[in-house]
Amino acid sequence: MKAAFVVVEGLEGAGKSTVIIALRNFLVRQGHQVVCTREPGGTPMAEAIRDCVKQQWESETVTQETELLLMYAARSQLVHNVILPALQQNIFVIGDRHDLSSVAYQGGGRQVPLDTLRALKKLTLGDFTPDFTIYLDIEPSIGLARARGRGELDRIELAGISFFERARKMYKQEILNMDNAVSINAENSPAIVKRDVLSALALWYEEQ
Repeated sequence: MKAAFVVVEGLEGAGKSTVIIALRNFLVRQGHQVVCTREPGGTPMAEAIRDCVKQQWESETVTQETELLLMYAARSQLVHNVILPALQQNIFVIGDRHDLSSVAYQGGGRQVPLDTLRALKKLTLGDFTPDFTIYLDIEPSIGLARARGRGELDRIELAGISFFERARKMYKQEILNMDNAVSINAENSPAIVKRDVLSALALWYEEQ
């Protein structure tokens, strides 16, 4: 089977990290090599950009335009330096977030026009898209409560409940219009979420 790019999306606290481990184990059992990435991040430069995006800047405001451009700069570095080379070597890639995160967070949450996002995507990624997307759906207040349990929230996590409600609405809207995408109820117990995710992955895998 040809290697593919599988992406896990969702709000803070949705359980992406746990799901990614389960996905990786499934693909390894099928005999595949697997690389896991995260966004923003995944290369030395992209990780430095991640730090810039997530930290609080006491002396200045991070504009939505700056945030957006940094996200796409980091994504471009990751896609061209890690994801595409891995796929060319027939290595599966599992992504913790990809372009849909910007559509949800910057498009929905920050309310940046979608035409602007599409133009940036075309500039930085061309026609590159994930082969399969798993969206973990969770009510924002539940997800943020889980995130607080992990420790101090970063700049984006402190954006406010209305920001995440808009982001969730955009996620759900976009998933409905995507091919090769599935929505999973992430408010269930970890065991049920894992079962549902692996069932969805297995079904997609068998169709390839």
